[in-house]
Amino acid sequence: MTGFKDVVGRKDLVSYIQKAITQNQISHAYILNGERGSGKKMFAQLFAMTLQCERGGAEPCNECHSCRQALSGNHPDIIRVVHEKPNTISVDEVRVQINNDIMIRPYNGKYKIYIVPDADMMTPQAQNALLKTIEEPPEYAVIFLLTENADSLLPTILSRCVILKIKNVKDALIKKYLMEQMEIPDYKADVCTAFAQGNMGRAIMLATSEHFNEIKEETLQMMKYIKDMELPELLKALKSLSSYKIEVDDILDLISVWYRDVLLYKATKDINGVIFSDQMKYIKERANTSSYEGIETILKALETAKTRLKANVNFDLVMELLLLTIKEN
Repeated sequence: MTGFKDVVGRKDLVSYIQKAITQNQISHAYILNGERGSGKKMFAQLFAMTLQCERGGAEPCNECHSCRQALSGNHPDIIRVVHEKPNTISVDEVRVQINNDIMIRPYNGKYKIYIVPDADMMTPQAQNALLKTIEEPPEYAVIFLLTENADSLLPTILSRCVILKIKNVKDALIKKYLMEQMEIPDYKADVCTAFAQGNMGRAIMLATSEHFNEIKEETLQMMKYIKDMELPELLKALKSLSSYKIEVDDILDLISVWYRDVLLYKATKDINGVIFSDQMKYIKERANTSSYEGIETILKALETAKTRLKANVNFDLVMELLLLTIKEN
């Protein structure tokens, strides 16, 4: 990704950012809100690079000294806030990396920019510490808070930031990108697009996975024979899939695609919209033995499982409840 011109979809967001840059209407704080893989880091990087670009246009030139520094991750005035604990950003981390540093003027650029991934993991104390900086920032400071759930931030933080929501990309655009730009075969692009549910990053992640076929085949094998498998065997299969360095959420989404295929076929008897069209024998069998209510229950259980896993509920417990729901319906 070398510039806003390469962004697929999201033209409204690109237009807003470029207009703000060209009209010199830059806010001191932005919240980029979107699900994992939606492009938050990409947008923050492009925004920051463009603000610092020595040519001063609405796109980063990728050639000046500032752009080269940003591309290498070594720009002294683009600071990425890090945190030691996986699910928490502490008050000390905010104070040390932002509050105590922000009063030092930029080394090279016009701006001093802070990018805070996982900003919704800030503790209330960390948010209150940041609030003091956001309320009275130096004129050169710009802070990007990247969140999956902006509503978890304090209302006082929300009210002082420009909130940019990163919306889903249309399936047709995702599939076109995968096939034309990445030369992904038609069938694989269909599966990745359905799996992504409008999330370009997730589609690319699966499409570029060296274990794509193994992940897909093992998931489908489990779906085909899940009624005949015992719970310990199913849990072992799920843990085996997790070893492919793919998020559990992504495995659950592949299972969701399978059940959406079952629901679609049950409702229409049309195979044209089915993603796993090479599995029609098993999809038909499942459609014939499951009720509409049962399939809907399974799809809801998959979403509930993802929510519980994000809340750090025990993996085995969440999976046992999910698998029991699938087997019973």
